[in-house]
Amino acid sequence: MASDEDGHGNDRKERFWGFYGSIKLWEINPTFVKTHIKRSGDIRRLFFKVKTSEEVLEIFQTFGPNGEGLVPLESAAGRILSQDIIASEDLPGFYRSSMDGYAVKAKDTFGATESLPAMLEVMGEVGMGHIPSISLGGGQAVKISTGGMIPHGSDGVVMIEYCHLLDDRTIEVSRPIAPLENVIQPNDDFRKGETILKKGWRLRPQDVGILAGFGISKIPVYKRPKVAIISTGDEIVPISEKVEPGKVRDINSYTLSAFCSQTGAVPILMGLCTDNYNKLRGMVEEGLEIGDTVWISGGSSVGSRDITLKVLESLSNMEILVHGISISPGKPTIIARIGCRAVFGLPGHTASAMVVAEVFLTPFIARISGQEHSNQLSYYQVEAELRRNIESASGREDYIRVRLVEEDGKLKADPIFGKSALISTLVNADGLVRVDRNKEGLYQGEIVKVMMFHY
Repeated sequence: MASDEDGHGNDRKERFWGFYGSIKLWEINPTFVKTHIKRSGDIRRLFFKVKTSEEVLEIFQTFGPNGEGLVPLESAAGRILSQDIIASEDLPGFYRSSMDGYAVKAKDTFGATESLPAMLEVMGEVGMGHIPSISLGGGQAVKISTGGMIPHGSDGVVMIEYCHLLDDRTIEVSRPIAPLENVIQPNDDFRKGETILKKGWRLRPQDVGILAGFGISKIPVYKRPKVAIISTGDEIVPISEKVEPGKVRDINSYTLSAFCSQTGAVPILMGLCTDNYNKLRGMVEEGLEIGDTVWISGGSSVGSRDITLKVLESLSNMEILVHGISISPGKPTIIARIGCRAVFGLPGHTASAMVVAEVFLTPFIARISGQEHSNQLSYYQVEAELRRNIESASGREDYIRVRLVEEDGKLKADPIFGKSALISTLVNADGLVRVDRNKEGLYQGEIVKVMMFHY
């Protein structure tokens, strides 16, 4: 076992078994344990009082977006609206054709068949983008393209497939139409004064399109949250360096940064920090100044070298919200509030950190981005049949990495087991299967929901 700060490896063993014993003692005499904690002042011994996922998500509701502004329409995709968008006019505002064909009076086509077509006089053609100068009378037709304005006197459009041109002035119509068939009416899209898009909505390409349709060039949105990312550990080195024995390259900074970009946040890589209290404290303070939230990779578990909690405790206006979540992997996660900002102490193992990111940081980023609508907040999930049994410890949520395969025409989930330090379990996986904390596992053949990783 590795030595701790004072050079005595056995001390760490004693602390571990002392911690484990305090858990057992809690079950027998919680009053004694509370008194001992209060006297010793060792807040880390409260670690086993973990929060459930539901409690953590409820805590996120106490945070909110940090400001708003205007962005040009061409940059609005993916942004979150900070105000309702109200229709300033009817859309489209006039009767228009939804097909290529001929504008006619519908009653002139009643009874038309291939063997006994209706004969109509062609009066001309509607120019795209122009107001028709023709007013139709009985037995007349005007050629029109998709999107053209319906001329006065007509009330429907016969598709060109059902029209046969006999000469320059006459067509045969072989199929009857109903009034307003193949016609888009004013207000069919939106009516003046109607809410087009609601506050808190993440803009999709089609949403940007409707904003363009109303001529809205500046869009009110919430600011993108800035995430200050710190990677800690004496063993972590920059990715450009040669890896010596006992050292590993910095993976978490880049996985967390890419995750932020996918969720619409702006990552700020603060760099590497050794296991040094003063250096980490300075980097956290700087992160709080330039970011809306700070994520510290490593230093969240119980142990003398894990200094994140000590640093957070030293900061003014600080409140520990979470010190441990009843999930695996990712249990030793810290969440603190400093002023109006959240600081996350994430596990150092990449798989653990990324599971916490997928399960908790996704809704957190959505929350501080201003996103409010549940249909956009939900994870993309697919159903699959489990190919193997999964064991789980009751009392915690397990998130099992799985690979999706198609077999016999069915989608099946193949569990990928491995230690939380192995990033290969993430690289080879397509998503996560959640095992409820009230279950002791899942059975082969069971239909499960797979929380898909972002792409």
